[in-house]
Amino acid sequence: MKTIVAFAILAAASAAAPALAAGDAAEGEKIFLKCRACHEIVSPGGDAIQRGGKVGPNLYGVIGRPAGSSEGFRGYSDSMVAAGEKGLVWDEETFTAYVQDPTAFLRDYLGDASARGKMTFKLRDGMADIHAYLVSVAPD
Repeated sequence: MKTIVAFAILAAASAAAPALAAGDAAEGEKIFLKCRACHEIVSPGGDAIQRGGKVGPNLYGVIGRPAGSSEGFRGYSDSMVAAGEKGLVWDEETFTAYVQDPTAFLRDYLGDASARGKMTFKLRDGMADIHAYLVSVAPD
């Protein structure tokens, strides 16, 4: 009986705890070097976490944000904006699927064979690690 009670308490505590990213943030930081050609991570106050390109949106706070909605970024494709308007919010599942094949992801999500994003890079591994890294540098 004590074991059942202890298990129930542990299960309840686990359910109440915030979800942690499944990947390795330290590995994700290393892998993010591939992303810096197009993306930076800079806080609204101007603190640079990762300097990088501005072809893609700033990824500060991207996890939990609706797609196509980075303030001040005007380079989104119509498909990315439409995905955000349809309700796409970046979480571990959507982020890891998107970075593996951005165009296929948008076509599937929107149900539109002509949908296209502007990101052409396809990440083959380390998606969960980059997600964990982006979570680790996100605002509280």
